[in-house]
Amino acid sequence: MASKQKRKKSHSLSDVKTLGLQLLSSRAHINNLPLLLSFVSPSSPPKYVLESLLSLQSFFLPLLPDLPSSSSSPLDKSSHDPQLIYRTWIRSKFDDFINSLIEVFVSPQSDETLEEVLLDAIMEFVKVAHGGKFSSSIYHKLLHSMVHSSDAVVFLVELLSSKYFRYMDVRYFTYISLGRFARTLEGKVGSDSKIANEDGFNESPLNPSLEHVIRNMYCTISHVPHLESLDKPSSIEMWSESGLLSKEHDHEQLSKEVDLDDNQMKTEKHNSNETSADKVAKKMKSKFTKAWISYLRLPLPLDVYKEVLVNLHQAVIPHLTKPIMLCDFLTRSYDVGGIVSVMALSSLHVLVTQHGLEYPDFYEKLYALLVPAIFMAKHRAKFFQLLDACLKSELLPAYLAASFAKKLSRLLLLVSPSGALVIIALIHNLLRRHPSINCLVHREDGDEEGKDESKTGVMPYQKKSGIDDFNDGETNPKNTRAMRSSLWETDTILQHHCPPVSRFSLSLGTDLTVRNKTSEMKVEDFSSGSYATVFGDELRRRVKQVPLAFYKETPCVFSEADFACWTFKLEAEDDCYSPAKRQRKDCP
Repeated sequence: MASKQKRKKSHSLSDVKTLGLQLLSSRAHINNLPLLLSFVSPSSPPKYVLESLLSLQSFFLPLLPDLPSSSSSPLDKSSHDPQLIYRTWIRSKFDDFINSLIEVFVSPQSDETLEEVLLDAIMEFVKVAHGGKFSSSIYHKLLHSMVHSSDAVVFLVELLSSKYFRYMDVRYFTYISLGRFARTLEGKVGSDSKIANEDGFNESPLNPSLEHVIRNMYCTISHVPHLESLDKPSSIEMWSESGLLSKEHDHEQLSKEVDLDDNQMKTEKHNSNETSADKVAKKMKSKFTKAWISYLRLPLPLDVYKEVLVNLHQAVIPHLTKPIMLCDFLTRSYDVGGIVSVMALSSLHVLVTQHGLEYPDFYEKLYALLVPAIFMAKHRAKFFQLLDACLKSELLPAYLAASFAKKLSRLLLLVSPSGALVIIALIHNLLRRHPSINCLVHREDGDEEGKDESKTGVMPYQKKSGIDDFNDGETNPKNTRAMRSSLWETDTILQHHCPPVSRFSLSLGTDLTVRNKTSEMKVEDFSSGSYATVFGDELRRRVKQVPLAFYKETPCVFSEADFACWTFKLEAEDDCYSPAKRQRKDCP
C-alpha cells in the first residue's frame, strides 16, 4: 500500500496523461494499464481519477465485444493460446476497473462533480458491456455498493434518479436487485426483531448496520418513479438499445445472473425483437410487486415504517399485481394501535372498499381510535376524511352507527373548538345517512320504546332519570348500549363558549331524515382546523347585528327558590350595615 502511495506521488498529472496516450497508441505499453488503474481510488486526487478514467474508458470500450464473460470458467493453466490468455487478463482488469469506479462513486471523499462523471461512465459500461445489452451484473454491483454504503446515499440516489430512472429497463433491474437484497436481509434478521407495542415496532433489537441498509433501500426504492400507463410503445424509453429482454436467451441469461428463483422468464417467448407495451407493463408490475413485498417483510425502523404507511395507498397499492397481498402487513399495522393504526387506515380502506378484503374487526379497531389524542395527531385530517368514508355505507347496522355517533358526541366534551366542528360534521352525516338513529337526538327521560307494553306483554327497559346507559369504556361497539342512550352532549354545546361551534351545532336540531331538504357536510372543510383557523374565520366574518342587552332593573343571578333562607336584596331600612359609617353593627 505504501509503495502505491509513493508511486502516485511520483507521477504528475502530465505523466498520467502520457501513460494514457501510450496505452491507447500501442499494445507494447500494456503494462501502463495496472498503473492507471491504481489512480482510480478514493485516495487519489479527483483530477488524477478523471484523467485515468478517460484513458481507461477509451481503452476498454473497443475491446469489450471480444472479451470473455466474467462468469466463464477460469483459464486452464495448460492452455497455450496467447490471445485467450491476453483477453482473460484484460477481462480481469476490466472487472477491477468497474469495482474501482463503484468504490470511488460511493466514497464520501468524492465530490459531486466527480460522482456525476463516474456514474455516467458506469452506466455507459452497463449499456454496452454485455454484448450491447443491459449488463445486469454491473448494475447489480452498483446498487449493492450504494445500499450497503456506510454513508448517506441520498445524493447518489437522487443523481441516479434524475438521469437514469426515466429508462424502463433501469427501473426494471432496480426492482430485481432490491428484491434480492431484501430477501437476503430477511434471512439474516430473526422473526423476533419485530416487537409490536403501543407506539409501533420497537427498533432496539435491530442491528445498526442492518438498519442503515434498510434505510438506504427505502431511499432507493422510493425514488423510482411510479409506473405510468404503458399503452403506447412510444412511451417506453430504454437505456439499452436492444430493448428490454428482447430475445428468449436473454431471459435465460438474466435468470442465471440475477434472479435464479424466477421461473417466469424461462416460460415467456418472444417472436420479435421489440417488446410490446403490455408485456413490458406486465413485467414491470411483477418485479415492482416482488421488490415491495420482499421489502415490507423486513423489520423497518419506526420512522421509515410510518413513512411507508403514509405513502402506501398512493405509491404502491395501485401498481401491484395483487394488492390483496398486503393484507397481512396492513392488518398487523392496524392492530398496533395509536398513530400507526391511523396511518394504516388509508391503505386498509382501499383494500376493503376496492379489492374485496374481508376484515371482521375493521370497525372495532376503528372505534378504538376515537380518543381525544387523535384530534391533535399530525395526520388527523386524512383520518377524519377516511372515518367519514368508512361510515358512509347505508348498510351499516344501526347499533354501529349509534355507537360511533354517541362516541363522537361524548368527545365533544373533551376536544378543542376545531375538533368540535369536525365532530358535528361527522354526527350530522351519520344522522342523515342512518335515519334509524335519529331517535337519539330528541330522546328524553322516560321516552322509551317500552310504552307499548300492552302490545308486547313484556316489561320494558326502565330508564332512570339522569342515568346514561352508554358504556364509554367499552371497546366493542356492539356492547356499548348506544341505542338506549341519547345525544345529550350535543345540547351542551348550544351554549359553547366558541360562537362557531354553538352556531354549527344548530344543524343537528333539524330533521335530517328529509333528504331533499338537507345535504351532507364536507368533512374535509373542517378536518384540518385548529385554534388559529377558527379564530381567523371568526375575524373575517362580517357581523350584521351587534348583540346588545339592556335591563331596566339589575337582573338577579340566583332565584330565592334555589337558596332557601337566603336573600340577595339589600334593604334600605336595614341598619345592620351602614355604608356611610362603613362599620358593622351588632344585630340581635
